Amino acid sequence: MRLINGRGPNPKVQRLALALAFTLGLVTSCTPSPHPRQTSSPDPALLPSSGIHKIKHVIVIMQENRSFDSYFGTYPGADGIPMRNGVPTVCVPDPTAHSCQRPYHDPRIVNFGGPHRESDSMLEINGGKMDGFVRQAETGRIGCLDPFNPACHAPSAHPDVMGYHDAREIPNYWTYAQDFVLQDHMFESAPTWSLPAHLYMVSAWSAGCPSRITPEGCSSDLQAPGAGTRRTGLTYPWTDLTYLLAEHNVSWGYYVAQGTEPDCVNGAMFCKQTQQMAGTPSIWNPLPSFTTVQNDHQLGNIQKASRFFAAARDGSLPQISWVVPNGRDSEHPPASIANGQAWVTSLVNAVMKGPDWSSSAIFLTWDDWGGFYDHMVPPKVDGQGYGIRVPALVISPYARTGYVDHQVLSSDAYLKFIEDDFLGGTRIDPATDGRPDPRPDVRENAPILGNLISDFDFNQEPRPPVLLPTHPPPGPAST
Repeated sequence: MRLINGRGPNPKVQRLALALAFTLGLVTSCTPSPHPRQTSSPDPALLPSSGIHKIKHVIVIMQENRSFDSYFGTYPGADGIPMRNGVPTVCVPDPTAHSCQRPYHDPRIVNFGGPHRESDSMLEINGGKMDGFVRQAETGRIGCLDPFNPACHAPSAHPDVMGYHDAREIPNYWTYAQDFVLQDHMFESAPTWSLPAHLYMVSAWSAGCPSRITPEGCSSDLQAPGAGTRRTGLTYPWTDLTYLLAEHNVSWGYYVAQGTEPDCVNGAMFCKQTQQMAGTPSIWNPLPSFTTVQNDHQLGNIQKASRFFAAARDGSLPQISWVVPNGRDSEHPPASIANGQAWVTSLVNAVMKGPDWSSSAIFLTWDDWGGFYDHMVPPKVDGQGYGIRVPALVISPYARTGYVDHQVLSSDAYLKFIEDDFLGGTRIDPATDGRPDPRPDVRENAPILGNLISDFDFNQEPRPPVLLPTHPPPGPAST
């Protein structure tokens, strides 16, 4: 089903052929590959570490609110939804219906999910039973009275958190998994909502602080981080990665798609959408509120997403890029997943078409699980994490082909990779980074955390682009 420059075989004929091949067991995913599927995780210590410096541009794309099982729970070779003879063996209690719900294929491209606060995460994990998803989604609908909110009038009588998608709804994501690397043990860095997840993405910590100026007195906080209030403006005085990037003269950009932001304060399901602008601090755009960014005079590095497309086109991408969507393109319920896939595809295509592709690594992930079901119990790391699994992909000319990475990962692994590639292994570490803060540990050094170098083969010739249409035809059903 691979399309180069948007052209390929007749889609209808191809879908029928692939569907037949699935039925006969001749192929096991939406995109046939001439390479055998790799699923083991090689020991990073045995890999040539010097090859990492072939990556001169790291692009982190963070989408919104999907669990791993909701997108890749039926992907061949992945640690997905437990099944026997194609029927899920798990069934999650539904208090309203006085029964239970099994995972099911959901063909709708608009979903509603569930609440995703820290407390919801704990209740859904339920001591390792992973059976509280329907209960919390039903609880989250209580008080939803807004006649203009489509989530208040969902077409289903029950929450859709047990639904999953496959190549029929998200064919490009499945194609990226088939052609590059899928990570099936990527956990949210902490079991909580979007703002802390975005804070972890750039700083490996989420904290509440008494001072807006210095980090002394900050302590871990997964619900209401920062100093100040939303009325007075939040400030994050602890150390983030851009402080180290500035110290080492490493260029960076944080690119924000301007528009609306649907995520609610503290992870509630329903709220009025707010405006999102590149220069305005927000839940998905926390860097303007970091004192490090302000003191380093690097606020100008936070730019409109249109600047990313221009930089990709003319070969001027910074060494480190973060890209966040707006509400329409975020996949955050009730946004269309087709719009989100189109947005991500346009970003990936922009890099692939540009002169920086041959030295780039794109890390695509989702910030939190959005209330959607996942069967895997998150590992425990320090007192804060990890959270429920999220989808994650690695797309690069040096990425392995058709590789399913089973290492335990979180967004901390992105920081670790960047630090190893560009900073000589320097960590965001109060003992060594020259800017002490009271974080409880160095997340990048957690013994359980895998190493993204396993996802690359730096001995191979850089692979050509795999350009996909932004609005592809549906792929075949998974088996």
